[in-house]
Amino acid sequence: MTSAADTPAPRLSPLHDRHEAAGALFTDFAGWNMPVRYSSDLAEHHAVRTAAGLFDLSHMAEIRVSGPDAPAFLDYALAGMLSAVQLGQAKYSLLLNEAGGIIDDVVVYRLHDNDYLVVANAGNRAAAVSALQERAARFDAAVTDTSDDIALVAVQGPASRAVLEATPGLTGADLGDLRYYRSTTARFQGDPVLIARTGYTGEDGFELYIAADAAAGLWDSLLSAGQASGLVPAGLASRDTLRLEAGMPLYGHELSATTFPAQAGLGRVVNLAKPTDFVGRAASEEGPAADAPVLVGLVAEGRRAGRAGYAVRDDAASTGGTAAEPVGVVTSGALSPTLGHPVMMAYVAPHRAAPGTRVAIDVRGTLIPAEVTRLPFYTRQK
Repeated sequence: MTSAADTPAPRLSPLHDRHEAAGALFTDFAGWNMPVRYSSDLAEHHAVRTAAGLFDLSHMAEIRVSGPDAPAFLDYALAGMLSAVQLGQAKYSLLLNEAGGIIDDVVVYRLHDNDYLVVANAGNRAAAVSALQERAARFDAAVTDTSDDIALVAVQGPASRAVLEATPGLTGADLGDLRYYRSTTARFQGDPVLIARTGYTGEDGFELYIAADAAAGLWDSLLSAGQASGLVPAGLASRDTLRLEAGMPLYGHELSATTFPAQAGLGRVVNLAKPTDFVGRAASEEGPAADAPVLVGLVAEGRRAGRAGYAVRDDAASTGGTAAEPVGVVTSGALSPTLGHPVMMAYVAPHRAAPGTRVAIDVRGTLIPAEVTRLPFYTRQK
């Protein structure tokens, strides 16, 4: 039996005091006590779509990979070809197991010729670090978990660039020339900052990596600079609905150690054309079974959305039958704040995956009509 005394205390962000002062409501996320909302989920969601939101992402894992063999090592350890990534470029990739399943999805930054930063999900920090360190044994490359030393904040939304350019103390960054999935270096009051034009909301935005003990000052300065633009602090609840509208998968929902990338629409991330071997290559070449479920988007009318774990069934009316047979399961769902109707991601049988296919969501015993649609649900106007 596990007692309360045996339960580890939740980890706190370097910005925890700032969140408390702002009246945040907290939730446990992968062992971290993180802000789920400050005012309301809807207000924070709409702020990111129309102005800007400020997120604390310090729970994410930052893993440094360096050494003469770092490029070759990452080509072997990850599904993509990281040796081809340019300096200052970022690349989305996958850490696979031998069976071709996903240990984690990561973003990799090439900082110097033989120096990379791998950013992993908070809940997979231990698994990612362990897998990378084990795979590095045959290479002249060091894998160092630097997560505790780094804070990460993100400014997301159409006003995000204006906010950063107005931030007191933030110097040395030419954001006008910074393309999507690129990074640059800057300074905040003398402390080095890595600024990346990436995000997880479907909007333009930036992620800023800074030493943990300098994060509070940067947070305050960003909030001050963003007042005129409508910037608000935003929690994990709005982050979830934003990424859902943008059709971005979340580990533990759309991705898992038993999920093939091709099932999740990520087959392009696995570079089978690269000349070197990589962990999971043989299984990836074989691919999932022909009847393996595939990830789709679902839209419905009304106000009720299917949630993770809800069954997807055949729409009896459209198939001419009398029984609604199970054909899949919802992985994420919500009433879309931007679109005004329910949106869901789900794994369904391949024969029910074509856009326009009518299905039904079993919402606590009530069948809600839905239709398969292409992802994403929302795309920003550029």
